[in-house]
Amino acid sequence: MMAVDVRICDGPLGTHHPNAPSVGGGAVIVFEGVVRPTENGHPIAGLHYETYEPMAQRQMHALATDLAQHLGLLRVSVEHSRGFVPVGGCSFRLVIVSPHRREAIEAVDRFIDRLKQDVPIWKRAEPAP
Repeated sequence: MMAVDVRICDGPLGTHHPNAPSVGGGAVIVFEGVVRPTENGHPIAGLHYETYEPMAQRQMHALATDLAQHLGLLRVSVEHSRGFVPVGGCSFRLVIVSPHRREAIEAVDRFIDRLKQDVPIWKRAEPAP
């Protein structure tokens, strides 16, 4: 049985508290995107994320469902920040549960590429003081 969860949260994402792995899961990957201290070679204080939320939620859910079906994933959980996230803060988390590692690794790579291309979430750097 496949499960897909998608959330858009205000500010930085908190600590990851893993859910119980799905029955049959042989691979669990947690990918966290963390705000770097520079953007285009310039120091920053953090990033502001804006989103067209209804569409972003739908597109992330559709993307997660599509990958889960095509790769045989058991669970896909996605969290993305909106608003300000300081340097070092987590702004994106993707959890993949799969029967095998190869599909889980492929799912992480494909999800992130398609997220950046298709989902209406924009970032703007806030310069460092």
